[in-house]
Amino acid sequence: MKNFFLGLIIISIIVVFSLTGFGQAPKEAKDISMVLIVKQTGNPYWDACRHGFEEAQAELGFKFDFQGPFLGTATSQIEYIEAAVVNKVDVIMIGANSPDALNTYFDDARAAGTRVVIFNQDIPENEDHRDMAILPTNFDLVGLYQVECLGSVINYEGDIAILSATTDAPDQNYWVEGMKKALKEDPKYAKMNLLEVVYGDDVPEKSTTEMEALISKYPTLRGVIAPTTVAVKAASKVVQIKGLADKIEVIGLGLPSEMRVFIKDGTVKKFQLWNPVDEGYLAGYYGVLLVQGKVGTDIGETFKAGRLGERTITENPRGYPEIITHPPFDFDASNIDDFTF
Repeated sequence: MKNFFLGLIIISIIVVFSLTGFGQAPKEAKDISMVLIVKQTGNPYWDACRHGFEEAQAELGFKFDFQGPFLGTATSQIEYIEAAVVNKVDVIMIGANSPDALNTYFDDARAAGTRVVIFNQDIPENEDHRDMAILPTNFDLVGLYQVECLGSVINYEGDIAILSATTDAPDQNYWVEGMKKALKEDPKYAKMNLLEVVYGDDVPEKSTTEMEALISKYPTLRGVIAPTTVAVKAASKVVQIKGLADKIEVIGLGLPSEMRVFIKDGTVKKFQLWNPVDEGYLAGYYGVLLVQGKVGTDIGETFKAGRLGERTITENPRGYPEIITHPPFDFDASNIDDFTF
């Protein structure tokens, strides 16, 4: 009888250890799988992010896949999230097309043991549904930075408009609110008058049409902020073709590789962005270390991300953890040739 009870105790200990993973060695990087689900395919910005992941993959050896819908609608990423769960992917990195439409699917993924990391943005007021957010920069300041960038080239006065992505895009919407706040509350921008916010859906053709409509509708238009790589390129092209560079200034968030021609010919004086390659690289390192248990999701934790050095998990305005890659950067004629992404 004594041996019987001893056997039960040993079996119980084995079961507990197997359920908790206690005593198991951390997963090797080569056995860790990650997927980057982007807002929509065909956007060079997301291709640059992918290159960063692939650089980290080459150094660490994890499994990586790049997926996303053709159209960036609020629910178009659901099938990719569900497929990742079925395939038992360790980490979903996702540039969510909606701040709340995917919450149930995030919850299901996490319940199944898949980590959910919101990539390139956050899901404001819905952070309970993710493990971490990896941001390219401090998004709380992007709106202000964009207003300052435009103000500096129009002498801080004149009628302006905003050409954004989709009406549901959480990152762009957050930045637009920051722009409105700066324009309304900071005396420095008191003479800059916001006429309208329009949406090009991150599609070149629609962004072009919206820019042309702004020019036609507002003869006094002095400047346009386009906080998306697709829109800023489209808006710049319209100004270039119409020969309006001396009348309308375009700034926004663009890729150096796409904006170089407009900087070189004087259509655009300057624009802003961060480094999407570094952001993807950072996310790749974090994903591996997270699965291995070498870093968690607590504010204040630090970890080393390869060539980027030490990074710290910081706190967003709502008290949730986030990781920021770099401050925003101004690109202009003096430095545009220094960047290739």
